[in-house]
Amino acid sequence: MTPRRHRTEHTLDVSAGPETLYGLVADVAAWPAVFGPTVHVQHLERGEHAERFRIWATVNGTVSDWTSRRTLDPEGLRITFRQERSPAPIAAMGGEWRFEALPDGGTRLVLLHDFAAEGDDPETVKWIGEALDRNSAEELRALARVAELGHPVRDMVLTFTDTLTFRGAASDAYAFVHRADLWARRLPHVSRVRLTEEPPGIQDLEMDTVTADGSAHTTRSVRVCEEPSWIAYKQRVTPRLLLGHSGLWEFAPGGDGTTVATARHTVVLDPTGVPEVLGEGRGLAEARAHVRDALGRNSLATLRHAAAFAGSAAPA
Repeated sequence: MTPRRHRTEHTLDVSAGPETLYGLVADVAAWPAVFGPTVHVQHLERGEHAERFRIWATVNGTVSDWTSRRTLDPEGLRITFRQERSPAPIAAMGGEWRFEALPDGGTRLVLLHDFAAEGDDPETVKWIGEALDRNSAEELRALARVAELGHPVRDMVLTFTDTLTFRGAASDAYAFVHRADLWARRLPHVSRVRLTEEPPGIQDLEMDTVTADGSAHTTRSVRVCEEPSWIAYKQRVTPRLLLGHSGLWEFAPGGDGTTVATARHTVVLDPTGVPEVLGEGRGLAEARAHVRDALGRNSLATLRHAAAFAGSAAPA
C-alpha cells in the first residue's frame, strides 16, 4: 500500500525584493552559513538549471542526511526539489520555493512540502510535520534577516579557501583535526575545548579561541566527519561579527608521499556588529578583511600543526 501524501505550506512576507531572496535560496552551497538547520551541502551534479546534492541538516534535534534534486527557474522565480533518498522515517519528500512580488515592492516567500511517512503512522506523520514547521519557519526567518539588512548580499556573504601541501599521510592530518578534544593542548590559539561524538561521525564541539589581536571568542559547532577525507562544520554559536559560519577541512593525497589539505570558510557578516567590533566608521569592506584574516590565520595555524603531526608519523 502506497503511503498517503501530506502537504504543508509556510509563508512569510519580507520587505526585500524577490530576486534577492531567490538568489539566497538558489545558492545551496551557502545554506550552512545562512540557514540554522543546515550543516553541510555536497554537490554531486551541477548545471545551469538543475543540480543534485547531498545535504546534512538538523531534524528535530538530530543530524540527518539525504540526497536531493532541484530545478532552478530564475525567470519564474521558482525552485522545485525532490528527495532521491530520504532519511527514515520519511518515505518520500519534495516541494517548491516561490518568490511572489508584493505591490509594495516586498516579497511573499512561499515554501511548500509534500511528504509520505513510512507506514503512514499518525505519530510519524506528526513528527515529520513538526520538523517541517520548525525548520521551515527558521529558514524563512533567516532569509528575511539577511535580505532585510539593507546591504547587497554579495557584500555580506564571503567564501574563501586556504591550502597547504606537506609531506605526510592524509589520514594522519585528518586524525589531528578529528581529535579536536586535544586542541587545547595542541593548538596555541585554542584555550578550552568540550567535544562529544554521538553517533560516530557527528560531533558537537565547543571551544574558546584567541585571535591575533588578543580577543577571545567562544564558538559552538556541529561537525560531520567523513573519514579520512573531510570534516565539515557549522557554527551554532558565532562571534558578534557573524550571522553564520560554516567550514570544511579536506585532505587528499598529493603524490610522492605528500598531502594537500584545504580549509574553506563561508560566512555571513552582520553589518550591525561592525561598529561594536571594529569601531565607528568601519564598514563591510573592513569587516570582510578582518574576518578573512582572523579565520584564515587560525585555519592555517591548525593545518600547519596537522602537517607537523602527519610529518612526524611519516616514514623517514
